[in-house]
Amino acid sequence: MNIKIQLLAAAVLVAGAASVAQAQENTFKIGAIRYTTNSKTNGIQGAGVPPGADAETGDATTLLLTYERALTPNIGVELVIGIPPKITAKATGTVAFLGDDVLSAKNVAPTVLVNYHFGAPGDAWRPYAGAGINYTKFVSVKSKLAPDVEMSDSTGLAVQLGIDYSPSKDWGLFASIAKVQTKSKLVAAGATVLTTEIDFRPTTYSFGVSYRF
Repeated sequence: MNIKIQLLAAAVLVAGAASVAQAQENTFKIGAIRYTTNSKTNGIQGAGVPPGADAETGDATTLLLTYERALTPNIGVELVIGIPPKITAKATGTVAFLGDDVLSAKNVAPTVLVNYHFGAPGDAWRPYAGAGINYTKFVSVKSKLAPDVEMSDSTGLAVQLGIDYSPSKDWGLFASIAKVQTKSKLVAAGATVLTTEIDFRPTTYSFGVSYRF
């Protein structure tokens, strides 16, 4: 009986060690991310600005980098970073004649997500879903309409759906789609002071290569 108990205890210890090892798994991802905006503003206000003046932001593509630390075989915490994309805006409405690139800015947007991975470790295909917080800081803000332009920082919710494909133990492929809450108040000071609030309402599409260690 004692031998059986010892074997059972050893099996439990081995299983526990395997679980701990799995929980300590790290995943690094590199790829491309397409940042598509569906922006909406409250209009452009300022002295001498005609009613109906507005602007619309464009899309951008850049390099994506992520690091995820597994807490359990199914739950992990992921940090999403990358090279800040350059977002530009064009004039619309009654000021559409001002044309494209009336505003440009780079958004530094680290995001922390808690992901749930479906399936079990070792499965070739593992869908996942995540939610977390995004912080966006706008830098290199420029406008041909004013020499002094500032955009406020943004903090908002982020959610994502994705899938991992792992043909080997270490290497794999991934694809994901995410929605992020990003809003910013803009103040442009020149001959007059222009103000607006931009709700970027971005959707991001990502794909690339993953490495586990």
